[in-house]
Amino acid sequence: MPSDTTLPADDGRSGRLPPIPEAAMTAEQRRVAAAIASGPRGGLRGPFPAMLRSPEVAERFQKLGEYLRFNSSIPPALNELAILITARAWSAQYEWYAHHLLAMKAGLPDAIAQDVAAGRRPAGMDADQRIIHDFCVELHTTKFVGDANYAALRDRFGEQGVVDVIAVSGYYVAVAMTLNVAQVPLPPGVPVPLPPL
Repeated sequence: MPSDTTLPADDGRSGRLPPIPEAAMTAEQRRVAAAIASGPRGGLRGPFPAMLRSPEVAERFQKLGEYLRFNSSIPPALNELAILITARAWSAQYEWYAHHLLAMKAGLPDAIAQDVAAGRRPAGMDADQRIIHDFCVELHTTKFVGDANYAALRDRFGEQGVVDVIAVSGYYVAVAMTLNVAQVPLPPGVPVPLPPL
C-alpha cells in the first residue's frame, strides 16, 4: 500500500484541478455539472470538479458511481466498508473523509473504520463484514482473490454481489487516483484522517 499522500495545505488553494468557474465552463461542462449536481449526490464535489475537464468522462463516470453508491446489491454499510478499504489502500484522504461520514450514517461501527484507517484487521467484525473486508483487502493487496474469499462472497451475496464489490472497489480506485492527482483538499479545519502506513 502506498504511504501518506501529499495534500495541499489548508491555505485556501483548490488543488491542481480546481473547480471551473461557471462562467468559464463550456456548454457541455455546464450541462454535465448541472446533471451531477441535480442527482442524488446533491452537489458537484469530490472528483467531479476535476473530471469536468473531460465532460464525457465525468458524465459516464458519475452514472456508474450513482449505481454503485445508491443501488448496489451490497448493503450500504458493507458497500461503504469496501470504499474505506479502497481509500486506505490508496491513502486517499478526501475519499476517506467523505466516505467515513457516509459509513457512519450507514451503520458501520467506527471501531472497524478506525482499524482499517490504521491498517489493522478490525476486531469484532460480524460475518458479512469479514467477507467484504477479506475479499477487498486481498484484492487490493495481491491484485487477485483466492478461492476461499471468492466463494465466501459469492455464497453470501451471489454473483451479482461479487461483481458489485469488484466494481465499487475499482470505481473508487479511479476516484482515489483523481483526488490524489488533483490534490483535492480537505475542507478547512478538517485534519488529515489517514496516518501514514
